[in-house]
Amino acid sequence: MEKKIQPKTLPGFMELLPNEQILFNKMKETIKKSYEKYGFLPLNTPIIEDASVLLAKAGGETEKQIYRFNKGENDLALRFDLTVPLSKYVTEYYDKLSFPFKRYQIGKVYRGEKPQRGRYREFYQCDIDTIGDGELSIMNDAEIPAVIYNTFKELGFDDFTICINNRKILNGLFASLGLENKSTEILRIIDKIEKIGKEETKKELLEYCEEKQADTIMKFILIEGNNDNKVQELEKLGIENPVFAEGLEELKQVIKFIEIFGVPDEFYKIDLTIARGLDYYTGTVYETFLNKYKKMGSVCSGGRYDNLTEYYTERKMPGVGISIGLTRLFFQLMDNNIISAEGQSISDALVISMTDNYDMCVEVAAKLRESGINVQVNLENQKIAKKFKYANNLNVKYVFIIGEDEIKNNVVALKNMETGEQQTLKIEEAISLIKS
Repeated sequence: MEKKIQPKTLPGFMELLPNEQILFNKMKETIKKSYEKYGFLPLNTPIIEDASVLLAKAGGETEKQIYRFNKGENDLALRFDLTVPLSKYVTEYYDKLSFPFKRYQIGKVYRGEKPQRGRYREFYQCDIDTIGDGELSIMNDAEIPAVIYNTFKELGFDDFTICINNRKILNGLFASLGLENKSTEILRIIDKIEKIGKEETKKELLEYCEEKQADTIMKFILIEGNNDNKVQELEKLGIENPVFAEGLEELKQVIKFIEIFGVPDEFYKIDLTIARGLDYYTGTVYETFLNKYKKMGSVCSGGRYDNLTEYYTERKMPGVGISIGLTRLFFQLMDNNIISAEGQSISDALVISMTDNYDMCVEVAAKLRESGINVQVNLENQKIAKKFKYANNLNVKYVFIIGEDEIKNNVVALKNMETGEQQTLKIEEAISLIKS
């Protein structure tokens, strides 16, 4: 007897049960609609790209994680994010695009890192970016939190905070202290303050700077109060550095315009510890947290960058954008019982037959679909109890029962699976009931 192959899914790749996939798809569709509400255009770049294009910007750990292979004479790679393909796209189609170019892309990316619980090698990212031609108004930086706010409200969340900072403020601070060459190490320490606490943060800072410098940094990152208070305290620091001054002015403008975009005060704040994108972001940066589940980490992040296409063209193209790691977010929400896939269904109704004649079942289903109702027909020769069990497993609310009397009188028996109520109706009456 031929030996069977044991079916198994590779580590780091998510597969969902149908009800979970339905919920995942609903979340993806909600994000898509939110992005489109703000005028972001759809984009779909290839999963496989020429390796030289993807590797132009890669280096270090990123390059090690890229899935790369040869097919014939072609050196190919799987995309590891959606930003590099965007860079290629706007360079290649520059003459056919209108700027500022606002695009969204929702798609799978691939990273060959060690899979961990909740972290995957194949995962969906949901990105938006606004790209300028030569320059890009700071008001675009303020629109991004409005998109984040709308998206997470549409996803059903009511308690989250969009944390905002500006990399120029941090860079200017370090320059004023003579610590430019140690900024990367210091930023990594600052980024850990919530995990390791104030004392340990200062202790680690002293490995790279003197006591007075460490005190200034700690005073800076521990500034408290509302957004206006934080701006005032930053001004009181008296840091005379043009980069710092530019970053502070940009931050003030962003906070001002966020309010104009209609984001309520309680959903955003200045957070001077946000230091993401050490080698990439050059201005405004964002991190979004679910307040009751901060251990999940940021659920949406991004920022402003000076030149998206520097590896492909001399043309300067600044941009600002954010990304939601949907696969990881979905896992975390399910794992923390914040969302549930129970009761998820794509069918509104199931049609079952009490006889061997399925003609009317198919006709009824066709009329339901014409009316915009999702329905399927059970075409199997099964006992009625099994057909009702099937309906329960599908989580359908209504079951259309077609027996000899229904065929004879051209009516349907409609059962509400939630209440157990059953009534005999004309097909038009049943359709009105379901759609009411």
